[in-house]
Amino acid sequence: MTYSGLKHLHSFLPYILLTVLLFILVRSVIAYFGKHTHTEGHRKNGLILLILAHIQFLIGGIIYFLRTKRAGALDDISLAMKNPDRFYTIEHPLTMTIAVILITMAYSKSKKDISSHQKHKIKSIYFGLALVMILSRLPKSWPAWWL
Repeated sequence: MTYSGLKHLHSFLPYILLTVLLFILVRSVIAYFGKHTHTEGHRKNGLILLILAHIQFLIGGIIYFLRTKRAGALDDISLAMKNPDRFYTIEHPLTMTIAVILITMAYSKSKKDISSHQKHKIKSIYFGLALVMILSRLPKSWPAWWL
């Protein structure tokens, strides 16, 4: 796959990722407040989200390190923070890394031997935080997101 193809894939996958994340978040909140049992379906939904998030993260990482503009961009953090391109150099990658960590932690913690109520609570909190972080750092160059 070419660099251009990776960029297009990285721009398309968030639509799927955010749709799945929102669906699972709503489902977890409803299950939490309804005191529903944590089922195999809940676990599989979390796994699908985890896989999508990691694929998106991997593609983003490849793009980040292939982009020649980044060469030496982080050698001096104070200069990187003054750079107008810091959104793509620091803010977007760091925030998305934290969001993927939150999704991974939610999935991992929900596999532990705790009550269904706690599993839904953990997923609701972690997935909610991940959603807020992702939405806060979507590139403004995507017109479809900001119309």
